Amino acid sequence: MYNPVAEIHLGRLSRNLQKIRAQVGDVLIMPVVKANAYGHSAVHIARKLQDEGIRYLAVFTMGEALELRQNGITLPILLFSRLTPDMLEPAVENNLTVNISWPDDMDFLTAYIADKGKGPKVHLKVDTGMSRLGIAFDEATDILERLAKTSQIELEGIYSHFATADEGDLTYAQLQTSRFNEIVDLAKKMKLNVKFFHMANSGAVLNLPESLFNLVRVGILLYGAYPSDETSENIKVEPVMNFKGPIVTVRKVSAGTPVSYGSVYVPDEDCNIGVIQTGFADGLPRNWYENGYVGYKGEQFPIAGRICMDQMMVNFGDVVPKVGEEVLFFGDDGENHIRIEDIAREVNLTPYVLMTAIGGRTKREFVED
Repeated sequence: MYNPVAEIHLGRLSRNLQKIRAQVGDVLIMPVVKANAYGHSAVHIARKLQDEGIRYLAVFTMGEALELRQNGITLPILLFSRLTPDMLEPAVENNLTVNISWPDDMDFLTAYIADKGKGPKVHLKVDTGMSRLGIAFDEATDILERLAKTSQIELEGIYSHFATADEGDLTYAQLQTSRFNEIVDLAKKMKLNVKFFHMANSGAVLNLPESLFNLVRVGILLYGAYPSDETSENIKVEPVMNFKGPIVTVRKVSAGTPVSYGSVYVPDEDCNIGVIQTGFADGLPRNWYENGYVGYKGEQFPIAGRICMDQMMVNFGDVVPKVGEEVLFFGDDGENHIRIEDIAREVNLTPYVLMTAIGGRTKREFVED
């Protein structure tokens, strides 16, 4: 059977983790394994990280957390999603940490604790400038005062999220850091017994060392890609995923013969057109065909025409590729190296979008290199 393959190199994951640890020193690393570990398989990635001595994980939804618990992951797990009353019982039962990100969350959390006698561990999220989830910065004092008076709530952490830590102009990120420092000082002045203060994501680990506090949340950097073209690359990470597709047919095409939908691609010379059984339903960005290429035997060959739902075509020129062999879309397979960041730039997306899109019929294979 022919299928696209996402080859997940767990040894590269370990090496990336080691490099990030060297960068942040004694600061605790909380790997983010939401969205199926950015397309890499949350269960396999979490198992590897647990073996590597990681002490805390983060996901977005309750379903993601429960999947990890059902597959033997025993580490503490922080949920980023907005808290709802129906999350409290499974959070307590499964040792999951929830977050308070809206004033109403305090009400049903305290009601639950009053009824059950115990609640889950909590991290308070403060909005320092993202304007997404989080207690408004100017309302944080009131919430902290309420928490100081509610000893039944186990406030383990306080955190925020950057809007621009992966951009060249760090002025706004520095303002957010300053605001968060005010929150940290206030919590300490109130003598709140808070274990973790965290704000830094992958971009901040690279660009803003003053924002590390005592915990960092690392996602895309751990998987071997940089958040944007404007971050430092002072940590040399390796791509954990090699995304590949199989060659299923090769045909000789005469110069001037249209290829693929819309007939927008017409080769100037006679060539060999290979059909690759991978399409946009499997995660390839359709508009990558305009300047796109694949890697094969150490060379790059242009995509021929629009990427289809299930397949794509490649102009191999005079080369006659072998049916059943694979081309590389992104990653590093030893012969070919294509950066996901380069594709993201060309199609005006981000590595986050491309990574998490890999799905469809894609088979994941795990390599302990």
